[in-house]
Amino acid sequence: MKKNIILIGFMGSGKSSIGIRLARRLKRTFVDTDREIEKVTGMTIAELFRRHGEIRFRSEEKLVLNKFINQENLVIAAGGSFTLDGENIRVLKENHVIICLKASPEEIFARVNRKKGSRPLLKKALTIQDVEQLMDAYKDGEDIADLVINTGGKPQEQIVDEIIECLKKL
Repeated sequence: MKKNIILIGFMGSGKSSIGIRLARRLKRTFVDTDREIEKVTGMTIAELFRRHGEIRFRSEEKLVLNKFINQENLVIAAGGSFTLDGENIRVLKENHVIICLKASPEEIFARVNRKKGSRPLLKKALTIQDVEQLMDAYKDGEDIADLVINTGGKPQEQIVDEIIECLKKL
């Protein structure tokens, strides 16, 4: 198997919750890039966005990626915007398994609506249409992924089982 498993996908697709379970089952270390950024900057992601903007956040994402990308046996939950940067894609595709997690706009809406205070790209009066528009900008993840897994309407352990079965075939 390649060095690391990289989970990509839109916010609320399950990267962190699935990533923790997947890492445990595969006896790998789990890394959440958003949590790592918070550790390094001493700010929440929402606070980093408010104080310094999206460009600074993207820069921090790239630094975190570079910190972990040469390590092995990791499951990395990459921020939703990793796929917007061509250099990130090139680095990730070199020697890592990329898994895109996806769900319907309705499922994403329900998930992120519970936590929208911590999601800097979401406005307070979030609608399904807002989620659909944001998701359109992030569709490229499916094109670069080695696997695309739908997380909608399934228990997390079932999703992890599905990923492990797919990994055996790679």
